[in-house]
Amino acid sequence: MTITSVKVRKIVKDGSRMKGIATVLLDDCFAIHDIRIIEGDNGLFIAMPSRKTPTDEYRDIAHPTNQETRTMFEEAIIKAYNEEE
Repeated sequence: MTITSVKVRKIVKDGSRMKGIATVLLDDCFAIHDIRIIEGDNGLFIAMPSRKTPTDEYRDIAHPTNQETRTMFEEAIIKAYNEEE
């Protein structure tokens, strides 16, 4: 699996820790939208798309199943975020 494209839309909102939204394209054939870029206490990190359950919990809709893949996503998205004007 290869990340073939990352598109980032920066968000500027006073008091918000959310800094952007990303879309990742895998192998030029599978897209994941609405990956949030969050400013945490230790820098930027990503939050995968999720939805609220009937019990008011949030559950990821799509997510990496291992740390290696999560790191690959995070590095590609944060790099694209930093390159965005």
